Amino acid sequence: MNADRYDYLDLVTTVDGSGVARIRLGGELDWETADDLTAAARSCLTADPPPRRLRLDCAGLTLCDSLGLAALLMIHRKAGETGTPLHLDNRPPLLDRLLELTGTAYLFATAEEAGGRMAAAEQAAATRPAPPPPPSS
Repeated sequence: MNADRYDYLDLVTTVDGSGVARIRLGGELDWETADDLTAAARSCLTADPPPRRLRLDCAGLTLCDSLGLAALLMIHRKAGETGTPLHLDNRPPLLDRLLELTGTAYLFATAEEAGGRMAAAEQAAATRPAPPPPPSS
């Protein structure tokens, strides 16, 4: 196995005319590359003016370890500080699984996803049988 083949993260940053910044990720987001993504996102978020939105296109992501997740969480926090909505687009199953296992998926949910989860929870609560009455003494 050639270890060098796997130790890379390809980042392509663009800002469109509407002020939306996009960072396309390709490769592995891990302990060797997480700082590169954090630096690219920080550069976008500290621009004057900051972008209207920051979108991370994760379609090319092949691995995300705990430090990759830490980088995403740091970017989420920094985006919140600047008032810039953050989106993780085209999340591969490996990233969705990591976010679900760590209980952090809600931080990156779209408004539609958050609304859908709330509606499903409300529906489940509405169809849940009522608890039995307390025993009489």
